Amino acid sequence: MATSTTAATLGKPQFSPDTPNAETRIAAYQLTEYLERLGVEVIFGLCGHTVIALLDALEHSTIKFVNVRHEQIAAHAADGYARVTGKPGVVMCHLGPGLTNAATGVANAALDSIPMVVIAGDIPSYYYGRHPHQEFNLHQDADQAQIYRPFCKRVYRVDHVRDLPRIVERAFHLSQSGRPGPVLVSVPMDLFSADLEVGAFAKTPPVITKPPLDPSTAAHIVGELAKAQRPVIYVGGGVLSSRATSELVALAEALDIPVGHTLMGKGVMREDHPLLLGQSGFWGTPICNESLRTADLILAVGTRLAEANSSSWEPEFTFEMPPTRLIHIDIDPAEIGRNYQTELGVVADAKLALEALVSAAKGVTHRDRGTMRADVARGRKAFAANWADQWTSDQFPMRPERILAELRKHVPDDGFIVTDVGWNKNGVGQQFSFPVPGTFITPSGLATMGFGPAAALGVKMAQPHRAVVALIGDGGFGANPSVLATAMESNLPVIFLVMDNACFGTIAGLENMHYGTKFGCMFERNGKEYRVDFAAVARGYGAEGVMLTSADQLGPALAKALTSKLPTLIQAPMENAPTPTPGHWNINDIYRKGE
Repeated sequence: MATSTTAATLGKPQFSPDTPNAETRIAAYQLTEYLERLGVEVIFGLCGHTVIALLDALEHSTIKFVNVRHEQIAAHAADGYARVTGKPGVVMCHLGPGLTNAATGVANAALDSIPMVVIAGDIPSYYYGRHPHQEFNLHQDADQAQIYRPFCKRVYRVDHVRDLPRIVERAFHLSQSGRPGPVLVSVPMDLFSADLEVGAFAKTPPVITKPPLDPSTAAHIVGELAKAQRPVIYVGGGVLSSRATSELVALAEALDIPVGHTLMGKGVMREDHPLLLGQSGFWGTPICNESLRTADLILAVGTRLAEANSSSWEPEFTFEMPPTRLIHIDIDPAEIGRNYQTELGVVADAKLALEALVSAAKGVTHRDRGTMRADVARGRKAFAANWADQWTSDQFPMRPERILAELRKHVPDDGFIVTDVGWNKNGVGQQFSFPVPGTFITPSGLATMGFGPAAALGVKMAQPHRAVVALIGDGGFGANPSVLATAMESNLPVIFLVMDNACFGTIAGLENMHYGTKFGCMFERNGKEYRVDFAAVARGYGAEGVMLTSADQLGPALAKALTSKLPTLIQAPMENAPTPTPGHWNINDIYRKGE
């Protein structure tokens, strides 16, 4: 009898609950209601046969489903949403090509420490090992989730419907605890349709008290900073994500210490603050690099001291530790001491740590900083003079600096600038001012081309009443212009400002510098420059599309776009001018020209 029962049920979905006579409801509906209880307001995703049961439940939910045309867009949009709200971005995707398409966006979130939960449909649970449609199993059964292991905090595969509530609760907990990051939940499609006991989703993620900085350690750090001759506070994205900018400013002012920042830390202080050094590293500012290199003590907060910000860790350019002493505060203990000898490492939340330091600094007398403020002002002014003429240049194709000048003139102070990679990221980090903290959204660790136009959708979804400009290159935008369709369908009047230099500009510049050629980097047809009319493409999607023919047209185009109810694409033909590079990148020592 047992054998015949097994044969009869082999390959059939199992809908019965574990507890006989228990009141049940279909799992997908209970999952959707649970997500509502957790405060999920938006899910970014794309359909597939493994997730339509969940889509059916979402159709009747208060959760808004943002339908994208490519899963990488979903992941980047969820990333942008998470950065602005501080809540996990939620992605829904199909198995196989859905998972692989989304992988780049999820990896980008991982390297930038962005909380994210990915809910992916999987093959039916009873087909494990039989290699059904779209399954990876070359190394083990149902192997597709393993693609995410290198960059997810945890990869879960739900083997039984009774495990779904526990795993989803753990996923939301892990994505936000410690160093934030993505978590994958792979759900066999039959489990979405399985019966689950009512009330199974009872447990919710705990409220987490983040690690503080104890008063005695805070007093010690403040004492060391106060007596140091040339101290610098160096901060990264952790200060912005923990909403600790006011505490940072208070500490810097209390001890009269200059502040340098990473790319992800851009915007931690007003650009006109007399203690702001600017950005460090390859695309940094000379005064910041020199101040860090010659400091006798650096307090680093919320940064992993990554390569680009540290001039490839070579001591002649940005950091020389030792002899510079380093005190490092970070939420992730693995980052402390990774790249530099650290005198004191503190595992703490950036906001709580800075609050404790500000409290400890009250009434403390610090060493006279001499001409430090004047030196900072002089250094910043001298570097900015290098592009002063370009900010007002009328040349066409445009100078990139003129594009930044028009943006700063027209976009409200609280408007968001969401960049891709290339000049739009590096030049903005180096030269653009952000009066309101957290309004600079950029891909740092993975530096993903295609991030900007997609992440802008998530930012606008999170802050619909604030201006959102995706500042992007023609290479990045051309990879997936279907963001326009999503912007139209979801009524997201994002501005897509395409800096069009008809090439992959940064790489073209590197290749030309070392090899005297731009082969493989230029957009050409029959040996002539080839430009796509993205403005016409935008109009084809039903959005507004503007092709500039002179530099003075950008300002009016921005002003009009900011009041439009439709997405607007502004295409700005631009000179492929390099971003100044005061720091160092080791790749420039590696290239060798052959015969």
